[in-house]
Amino acid sequence: MAEVNWYVVHTYSGYENKVKANIEKTIENRHLENEILEVRVPMENVKETRNGVTRETQKKLFPGYVLVNMEMNDDTWYVVRNTRGVTGFVGPGSKPVPLTESEIRALGMGGGSEPAAEAKTKVIFDCEKGDTVVVTAGAWEGTTGLVTAVNPQKQTVTINVELFGRDTPVEISYSEVKKR
Repeated sequence: MAEVNWYVVHTYSGYENKVKANIEKTIENRHLENEILEVRVPMENVKETRNGVTRETQKKLFPGYVLVNMEMNDDTWYVVRNTRGVTGFVGPGSKPVPLTESEIRALGMGGGSEPAAEAKTKVIFDCEKGDTVVVTAGAWEGTTGLVTAVNPQKQTVTINVELFGRDTPVEISYSEVKKR
């Protein structure tokens, strides 16, 4: 068996799952299970907080792209390239370039075809600088404050609260505030 690598396939936006299903069906019909090992649409868990309500959804990590773990040869190239919804492989001209080991590790896929360690979780917060928020939990529960800074990396907001007659900046987690 030749070398198996991960390749990135460009698709029409919104067709990622359809392309994945079509490639998997073709693998089954043409008995290419030993040449095309896996097809993935990388997803991430996203926590969205809107008006104090947090919900978790899944979003595509790379809209318009599908990852394929396969042995590159004329048959597999033809099958993937001619799947409905595929616009081509990522690489110069018509030459597909496999992902490097560091790129594969960064995606949490390790080497080969083992499953991703854990889905990444990102929180989307609907407040911005200048908004008024109410603290819903913690030491400052019930306090109203003006957002002076939002830190997506730490998933916190800094608000001004009145303490001893003067405005004092306080850093609070996204999950402890809701927009007023």
